[in-house]
Amino acid sequence: MRIVLKTIDTLSEYSGRIFLWLVIALIGVLAFETISRYVFNAPTNWVYETSFMIGGALAVMAWSYTHKHRGHIRVDLIYMHLPLRGQAIIDVVSSIIFLFPLLIVLLYGGYSGVEFAWKAHEKFVESDWMPPAGPIKTVIYVGFCLFTLQALAQFFRDLYILIRSKPYD
Repeated sequence: MRIVLKTIDTLSEYSGRIFLWLVIALIGVLAFETISRYVFNAPTNWVYETSFMIGGALAVMAWSYTHKHRGHIRVDLIYMHLPLRGQAIIDVVSSIIFLFPLLIVLLYGGYSGVEFAWKAHEKFVESDWMPPAGPIKTVIYVGFCLFTLQALAQFFRDLYILIRSKPYD
């Protein structure tokens, strides 16, 4: 079990660190559009979709990294004053009630969306560039899968705390 959890943590860590570099690409694309539009009066027709795809990939691929580092929003007013076991109870219950149903919807709906995008050769139609939707939808689905794995890893760690009353090594 330790090897599986360590592997999931490593996947989350490296995906977060690798996809962090998309911030530079996003800034570059948006800076290019701004300069093209306002300095040269020559707006592009591809930046909207490109920035949408880069931003979407960046956000979704960072979810597992953020979850690993406990960076998602929570109400810490009460939580931080609880003992480790009390925090684990809140995390386990919250995961069962809120997180896992959301992940089921994302995984099911995401898979349907990816499958349709590839079968139908779906394209984004916000401009005349019309890039294919399959690749970015696949990246987003991979992000959902990584987030699910990290959520399960954290859930099992929290269960261990509940059962053993000590942190998982």
